[in-house]
Amino acid sequence: MKIFITRKIIESSLKPLIDLGYEVLVGGEGISLDKNILKEKSINSDAIITIVGDRIDQEIMDLSPNLKIISTASAGFDHIDVNYAKSKNILVCNTPGANSVCVAEHTMALILNICHRVTESDQFVRDGEYKGFDFKLMIGDEIGNNTLGIIGLGSIGSLVAKMAANGFGMKVKYFDICRKEELEKDCKIEFEPSLDNLLKTCDIVSLHVPLNDSSRHLINAEKLALMKPDSYLINTCRGAIIDEEALVVALKNKTIRGACLDVFENEPILAPGLTELQNVILTPHTAAASLEARTRMSDMAVKNVILSLSGQIPENLVY
Repeated sequence: MKIFITRKIIESSLKPLIDLGYEVLVGGEGISLDKNILKEKSINSDAIITIVGDRIDQEIMDLSPNLKIISTASAGFDHIDVNYAKSKNILVCNTPGANSVCVAEHTMALILNICHRVTESDQFVRDGEYKGFDFKLMIGDEIGNNTLGIIGLGSIGSLVAKMAANGFGMKVKYFDICRKEELEKDCKIEFEPSLDNLLKTCDIVSLHVPLNDSSRHLINAEKLALMKPDSYLINTCRGAIIDEEALVVALKNKTIRGACLDVFENEPILAPGLTELQNVILTPHTAAASLEARTRMSDMAVKNVILSLSGQIPENLVY
């Protein structure tokens, strides 16, 4: 059987596939594969392992009549046409929880960075502007005095809530379609049934929801206008949750104080003007970029394939 992996994952994770005698073909490494290369190399695959950025659509699936499973090394699966896969009885699996710790830590790092003006201070020193101690230089915020609003209390959002509340003493509110009453008690966090009220009352808002039709542009110009003028917006989930052009306007007009983005609406293209702003911190979709997280993601994606091809039910079925 042919296992096509769109781009290089952790090499040690491939050993079980090789030991089972499968033909393993890797499409490339680095950034997303060109669509023509993706089509050429994926032909007649029995399984496809993909990552974010390589879209597996109807055209790709139709090139492999015996395709049995698409396993993505990511929690999100918006880059896969799940409905078409379902119509063809092709299993789709993801790797939920594999990157949760890393993304939650990155989220907290961004919050600390922007509140303590770390990136701004680093550039200030590099530019030769530091002339000596100044009592009022780069005054920021202690995050323990801020209220954190979490939109989406899934695996990652829950960890952010625990880190923020238990580790830094922050007051935490959350908005989600499901209440997590046990977590509310354990971490003394507050359920907020109204998204608008959460945006109005929190000093920092962090996004942790999957991308789908209902969440696309969840944060738009109208929602940004509800936020406090001294608040921050953090996004480490999917870029299109935010209307990026509206965010640029809000940051320019100081509708909100600042933002931290690890993901972008039209990656790798950024909304015009975004990189020119001094009140935004940008990281290149690396919130899950730890060796531990990448290894767990790779291992789980491979395991999903092995279980499926051996006639068993994979642990992480999307449908």
